[in-house]
Amino acid sequence: MNSNSATDSRAAIAYIVSTDLIKWSSLLPSNPKRSLFVHTLVKDLELLSPSYSATRRIRVVRPRTATYEDLEVYHSKEYLNFLLGEGEPDPDALPEDFGLEDDCPLFPGLNEYVRAVAGATLTAANALKLVDVAICWDGGRHHAQKARASGFCYVADCVLAILILKRFPPMPQARDTPDKSSANTRKARVMYLDLDVHFSDGVSQAFYQPTTTPAIKPRTNSNRQVLTLSIHHTSPGFFPASPLSGLPPSLSEVTPASNRSFDPYTLSIPLNRGLSSQTYRAIWPIVERVKDAFDPDYIVVQCGVDALAGDPGSSTEFKSVGVGNWSLGGRTGVSEVEEGSLGWCIERVLSTWQGKKLLLGGGGYHSPNAARAWAYLTSIALDKPLHLDTGIPLTHDEFPLYGPSFTLDVPPGNMEDLNWDREEESQFLRDAKERFEWVCKVLEMHRL
Repeated sequence: MNSNSATDSRAAIAYIVSTDLIKWSSLLPSNPKRSLFVHTLVKDLELLSPSYSATRRIRVVRPRTATYEDLEVYHSKEYLNFLLGEGEPDPDALPEDFGLEDDCPLFPGLNEYVRAVAGATLTAANALKLVDVAICWDGGRHHAQKARASGFCYVADCVLAILILKRFPPMPQARDTPDKSSANTRKARVMYLDLDVHFSDGVSQAFYQPTTTPAIKPRTNSNRQVLTLSIHHTSPGFFPASPLSGLPPSLSEVTPASNRSFDPYTLSIPLNRGLSSQTYRAIWPIVERVKDAFDPDYIVVQCGVDALAGDPGSSTEFKSVGVGNWSLGGRTGVSEVEEGSLGWCIERVLSTWQGKKLLLGGGGYHSPNAARAWAYLTSIALDKPLHLDTGIPLTHDEFPLYGPSFTLDVPPGNMEDLNWDREEESQFLRDAKERFEWVCKVLEMHRL
């Protein structure tokens, strides 16, 4: 990775992009040309300019292509052989045996796409050896399973990145145990935070280790290195259906007599329809509490933008009624974003959380809005947030598709937020805070 200047003292941000990555990512049937929208807008807004920010500099990093061996770290040989057409595929195997149908059809260039996306995310993860923040907007495929494609996702790049980060050394600034000898030998902790409107079933399942009686008493140096926290919408018929997508059980539900399985390192916050910045603001103390209890060295954030107002992916599932009403920034002042907005959440992670951060893409089926969002988040990572009334450059190739506002903003609509009762937190939100409090105490005791 080449530095923009050998004497530049500004903190560096790694931005993963190449012509080939854009080419292959733009072939994804669920998001045709989205990669082109995103990276072109980032470039046209001059975010890739070395002089954009006075405090941080961007380093454009060309990704490598993932090898079969890279993918085999998590995926099964049977799946890879069929998916990539390499090795010795089972002659009797059918596409549907590996989920390669319906929302995950076979398409020309699939082999190159899988290798490009996985390679880009792995490049971003490895860049954290040299920088504090790495960005890969073409990554974030959180539904892919070990041996099956699912939900527009063919490769589990999030899982592959986490497996890489687990092997990194712990960060020296992270809080360690009072026992210095154990602090010197502990392994890195990786927190995965998923903001996509859909549950991160592929990632959560990959690291799920249930027990029927989670330890409530302290234990020395838990070896659990990965914690996943997914914030998403759930309702009957909404993809994906998973027993892991609900709230943690209450403390009374995990007694030895209950025989209930639970993993305090695989967590979810399911939300009702209409989820808005108000709701994210209300639940954010839970996110902060989990982060503090786990104390990660590395944070992977899946920045899916299909919860933004007007996203057609969620609208299709609800027959054009819609699911999310999240705003991109809802800027209330010259230098502040609306609390609970997507920009506010990412700004909190980047500016107040210790540890190194990997930002990935994900869902987002209105390509101009996805480009708006990820360009805006890139500007936040550079410590110089764009104003939401910034105009889309007239030179941008897809300028007409950014109407009618032709600005960066993705404002909320008029959808009712069903997570609230007459401007007060619903019983569901109050219950969520209570349940997460005991879970966080368990995490803290495991860390001692």
